[in-house]
Amino acid sequence: MSLEEFKNRNVGQQTYKMVQSDPTPKTGKEQFEQVVRRAFKGELFVGLYVTLREMINALFRGEMHTIKYPFEKLPISPRYRAIHDMLRLLESGHYRCIGCGLCEKICISNCIKMDTRYDENQRKEVSEYTINFGRCIFCGYCAEVCPELAIVHGARYETASEQRASFSLFEDMLTPIDALKLQQEYDGFGAISPNADQNIKKTPLAY
Repeated sequence: MSLEEFKNRNVGQQTYKMVQSDPTPKTGKEQFEQVVRRAFKGELFVGLYVTLREMINALFRGEMHTIKYPFEKLPISPRYRAIHDMLRLLESGHYRCIGCGLCEKICISNCIKMDTRYDENQRKEVSEYTINFGRCIFCGYCAEVCPELAIVHGARYETASEQRASFSLFEDMLTPIDALKLQQEYDGFGAISPNADQNIKKTPLAY
């Protein structure tokens, strides 16, 4: 059917095909024969064969098409916006956040809260950083606006918890020190430079 025919179609001019249905059974014998005729068809045994074949392949031939969640997980795209990760500096292990507050200002769901203070070296540091994942819509604005690549979206998408307090722990988002070598780096401001190993030197500052 062309577009013009579709626009100018008339329901009354359509040709209908009459479907020949079985006559309504009147006796108990006819009802029983109708049930048997409709239930035991070739499609039933084809479906049973497919189910039995896949079960044998999964149990005896190692052709399992499912994963054993949560012990096994499917790979996730690096662009997937899941639970936030707070990155550290590879040189010192100190967190990258400088307390500028841009992520808190740009958050459209108002779920990021940050408190800063000055340490003994008069350097601004973050004293408290929380994200309410009960309100977060995972838009990614906080990761895009961060000038130091301190906050990014990770691949951890499991947010189920019994307590609301566990939705906003800074320590859970921060990269563990023992897993610092496994930290994924991203291109942009704050990313590690190609000659970072040569530029490492001892400084009295925290970073």
